[in-house]
Amino acid sequence: MAFQYLTNTSLKEARTAFLDALKSSGFGPDTETVPAAESCGRITAAAVYAAISAPHYLASAMDGIALRAGLTFGATETTPVTLREEDFIVVDTGDPVPDGCDAVVMTEDVIRQEDGSVRLYASASPWQHIRQIGEDICAGEMILPSHMRISPSAIGAMLAAGVLSVEVLRRPRIGIIPTGDEIVPPSADPKPGDIVEFNSSIFSAMIREWDGDPVVYPIVPDDRELLRSALLTAIKECDAVLLNAGSSAGREDYSAEVIAETGTVLCHGIAIKPGKPAILGLSGNKAILGVPGYPVSGILVLTEILRPLLDVWYGTAPDSGQTVDAVLSRPVVSGLKYQEYVRVHMGRVNGRLIASPLSRGSGVVSSFMKADGILTIPQGTEGHAAGETVRVKLLRPAEALDNTLVAIGSHDPLLDECADLLHRADPGLFMSSSHVGSMGGIMAVRRGEAHVAGIHLLNETDGTYNTASVRRYFPKGGVSLVECVGRTQGLMVAHGNPLGIRSLQDLTRDSVRYVNRQKGSGTRILTDYLCKTEGVSSRRISGYDREEFTHTSVAAQIAAGTADAGMGIYSASRLYGLDFLPLCTEQYDLLIPDYAIGLPMVQRLLEVLRSDDFRQRLKKMGGYTLKNPGAIRRHF
Repeated sequence: MAFQYLTNTSLKEARTAFLDALKSSGFGPDTETVPAAESCGRITAAAVYAAISAPHYLASAMDGIALRAGLTFGATETTPVTLREEDFIVVDTGDPVPDGCDAVVMTEDVIRQEDGSVRLYASASPWQHIRQIGEDICAGEMILPSHMRISPSAIGAMLAAGVLSVEVLRRPRIGIIPTGDEIVPPSADPKPGDIVEFNSSIFSAMIREWDGDPVVYPIVPDDRELLRSALLTAIKECDAVLLNAGSSAGREDYSAEVIAETGTVLCHGIAIKPGKPAILGLSGNKAILGVPGYPVSGILVLTEILRPLLDVWYGTAPDSGQTVDAVLSRPVVSGLKYQEYVRVHMGRVNGRLIASPLSRGSGVVSSFMKADGILTIPQGTEGHAAGETVRVKLLRPAEALDNTLVAIGSHDPLLDECADLLHRADPGLFMSSSHVGSMGGIMAVRRGEAHVAGIHLLNETDGTYNTASVRRYFPKGGVSLVECVGRTQGLMVAHGNPLGIRSLQDLTRDSVRYVNRQKGSGTRILTDYLCKTEGVSSRRISGYDREEFTHTSVAAQIAAGTADAGMGIYSASRLYGLDFLPLCTEQYDLLIPDYAIGLPMVQRLLEVLRSDDFRQRLKKMGGYTLKNPGAIRRHF
């Protein structure tokens, strides 16, 4: 835009031209590495991945006794089981679970006898009250995507996952030059005609609130050469400069002239009141704002121009605090004894805000970091039913929820990569993933609670994937299957395969401990099918009923030595350095309902799937084949 003196340019036009010019000039941050413990409020420069699992050992979730669950089988109120001292070990919350033990019984349920033995009136189930390795975070999982603000809970998640330092975007230095012959520093006894200079204090506080580093320069009198010299110094030392006062057309208002001499004036005069005399300019890749002297005008200009400028710098959207009504996607049950706070994922689907409860374990710090809002269940309330409308306190701006793509369905690490690429491509877009299995994803789409669902459901009749299930659950159509990837499924075993596992039949050996995926997941359905076709009885597989909700969780248990084998995808085994026995290649697709397929954020997701960046990331992960990702395979 050419130089315009005291024009009346619309705010949208002026701001767009200003920000576009700065982007073209290379305006933006370099990076620095800071200790994770000191990174609160900073913005990540790149995606952050877990170095270790959290917890990294099998941990007792209760005070009580650790034992082998089988010793308690048959215990009832009428037929209690008595255990000798050598049959159990006393543990406190957080203690490692001793070798040979697979359950913890709470102290409240233990009746101690005078001879040191204990009596139990209920049997313990395997793995009860034990925090599994990777329950919170699995090594190699993405903790934070790029260009995201680091929260206190995210610090806990990083430290728990062995991330001790993090690369962040450098804070911008914002120079503030107060000007005017009548301007004086704050004083308790100003003289008549003195105008106390407090704008720089207001602006500094606003800049700090927006994660900038303010630099306040000495007051400059209304002298053109002095003003020019001060501006050149600030341009050299800062990333952006606020020239406060002197932006109007008065006889000593030199701001527009000196900005033009040191750089370029893009706009002088914006159609806002107050704030009309504002000047927008740049020198190289440095932003210059001529800010009106009246404080209310200055505050408005900073809010409407400088804050979006910092969003460009960080690649983020501003925060806000609100409460909203949302529809629960799953029931939330609570005890009557406490007021409970439930963390939820949120997104607007088909005109409704959907709230999906996250893990409620007190040790799962990552759920707080991932939460979009907090649902408070008052004391004396039993909870809320699925489909019920509840009030949620937002942890993210409401507009961010409107721009959040909700994915509910089968787990795959590629969804995290999609979320990161989507947000990098458009900082205003987000992606929220809930891992409930392929059938859970289909049901979420049927209820109108998801934009997309990852599915990989095998048709046992002809060996095809997904189409038969979609026909069954959507007889009237209204959905599309979008091609994503082919992925290799197989048995994950410890490095070196010390037990010599070669087939599903080998899982039935007494020495082999298996860890499974949850019922309803595509991997569980595949495993059940393969056992059936190969004549392997799942009842003979020790641990077949031990369930985890993600491929990485299964891999984490094997890597930690609490299980010997589990079905999963190659990328998860590679992440943990496990051996992998490929069994088949399956089709992993995205199910997208008609009410979502035309949304801009869904279309951006399809662009991500078709991008070279996506291909490169999956090539690095391994175990995927890509033919035509992002293409609609079939519309129903």
